[in-house]
Amino acid sequence: MDQTKEEMNKNQQVTVIRNIKINELHDFEKHPFKVENDKELFELMRSIEEEGVLVPLLARPNPNGDGFEIIAGHRRKEASKWAGIDEVPVIIKELDDNQAIIAMVDSNLQRESIKPSEKAFAYKLKLDAMKRQGKRTDLSTDTFYPMDKKINSTEELGKLVGESQAQIARYVRLTNLLPEILDMVDMGQIAFRPAVEISFLKNEEQRELFEVMDLEQCTPTLSQAQKMKRMSQDGTLDVEQIYQIMEEEKPNQIEMIKIRADSLSKYFPKNFTVEQKIKLIEKLVKEWNMKCRSKKER
Repeated sequence: MDQTKEEMNKNQQVTVIRNIKINELHDFEKHPFKVENDKELFELMRSIEEEGVLVPLLARPNPNGDGFEIIAGHRRKEASKWAGIDEVPVIIKELDDNQAIIAMVDSNLQRESIKPSEKAFAYKLKLDAMKRQGKRTDLSTDTFYPMDKKINSTEELGKLVGESQAQIARYVRLTNLLPEILDMVDMGQIAFRPAVEISFLKNEEQRELFEVMDLEQCTPTLSQAQKMKRMSQDGTLDVEQIYQIMEEEKPNQIEMIKIRADSLSKYFPKNFTVEQKIKLIEKLVKEWNMKCRSKKER
């Protein structure tokens, strides 16, 4: 049976492009992608200064109050503010929460540089939205699945983003990490696979591990992280065990001498940086070594 005019209008997405004042644009409540004042944002700001905002932002009427909620274009908004622009072009769409989440994630996953934490929370958000919908939704098409058909959302997401189901699951596991440890993953201080294993530790165990890593200035290998995971599952992991595991010699490990900073701070000028302190220590040790050699040669 042909759709009635009313049904067709109901299924169509209403799209409007308007110039909106920046102070009327609010960040998406569950936005997992970070906007940082880095070189890329600076270059975007300079481009907007010269040519304006070439690609409109995407927003929907703010479900939590006045104005509009940004779905895509958080970086363009911040760069525009930086450039002194108070009004930007915006595509206004009527989207429900699940459609908005999927559109927000899809638009941001196209970026070249995405941090592990951003992928982790983006994948989790989209998976949850897909499961609630029972369909795949993007901005141009809606592919509906019969409600009685079971959908493997992880498999579907994997196809969309070019990742295996296992890799999608690993990224989602990262959302169980303490923020401090997840920051270390983003900064490349902890490798991805050990971080996945650490995510299985209880919060208190992660807190103890973080304190050990901070104190000892070391991070676990994959085998060490797997060992801690097994002990956590057995209920035998405590701070002493974490210390012992982290003190195990790693392959190709370079011997390090650790000195508490506060034990030497009184000997350095207050304005000395860490790099200056290290260089001075190296210089003094070298001079001491040369004196010792000179004495032996006499």
